Amino acid sequence: MKRTPKAIISCAVTGSAHTPSMSPHLPVTPEEIAEQSVDAVRAGAAVVHLHARDPETGRPTADPEVFLRFLPRIKAETDAVVNITTGGSVGMTIDERLAAARRARPELASLNMGSMNFGLHPAADAERVWKHDWEQPFLRSSESAIFANTFAQIATTLRELGEGAGTRFEYECYDVGHLYNLAHMADRGLARPPFLIQTIFGILGGIGADAANLQHMVTIADKLFGDDYHLSAFAAGRHQIPFATHSALLGGHVRVGLEDSLYIGRGELATSNAQQVAKVRTLLTELGREIATPDEARALLGLKGIAHVGY
Repeated sequence: MKRTPKAIISCAVTGSAHTPSMSPHLPVTPEEIAEQSVDAVRAGAAVVHLHARDPETGRPTADPEVFLRFLPRIKAETDAVVNITTGGSVGMTIDERLAAARRARPELASLNMGSMNFGLHPAADAERVWKHDWEQPFLRSSESAIFANTFAQIATTLRELGEGAGTRFEYECYDVGHLYNLAHMADRGLARPPFLIQTIFGILGGIGADAANLQHMVTIADKLFGDDYHLSAFAAGRHQIPFATHSALLGGHVRVGLEDSLYIGRGELATSNAQQVAKVRTLLTELGREIATPDEARALLGLKGIAHVGY
């Protein structure tokens, strides 16, 4: 693992797993996504990881035109690294999932490294007032769906965005086997170091949010990639801050945001993405880590620079 005193804070602003009824603070409209992204950068995030939602219903959307309603403002008001999802949402086709990144040609894009169960269905049974009629069926449908990330899909993404647009990747690894999938793509010459390996814990269907699992993922990644990778880690829900702390102590980077957890503390909804960023920035500083600026993140990750994006 590459260890550096500079810690990159990524903020996953809205995602596609949570629904509007779960929190009034989840950004839905392009204006809300832009505003919360800008505020997160001002709070200390170097990278903003972005999905889009239908402005009327809050349902996840892959429409590039919706992305283009918030990307220019983020570019105009910050120097942040923009990381566009290619995961989209369970049920989207690969063409839908790639559409925004194909159009925007970002510096960074997320890339899920294996097919998996991605269980959101327990959330459908929570007692709450549902704002939209799509929310419960959307959550329940994950019980019988596979989040497909085949070798062919991964290779297509690496060729089209990596070779074709100069985009680099946040390699999202939800289990140990996903690290081996990345090593396979590296052996084929499709994935090139330095790798930003985003280890993810606590998703139903992926590796559990147990600190021993993070240590094991690092052990295997060290064997496979040596010092050719940057570690970042996050865990869903209440495990968000403990895993950020563990990653920081290991010399890695961190990710927070309302995509991953809607809370700032036990039973207390976060009022914004910036609130979570500010909390983890304070934590990192107290642990003796310096906070990377967007340009420092670019240098660490070997990114092409904001002047070369397509929006």
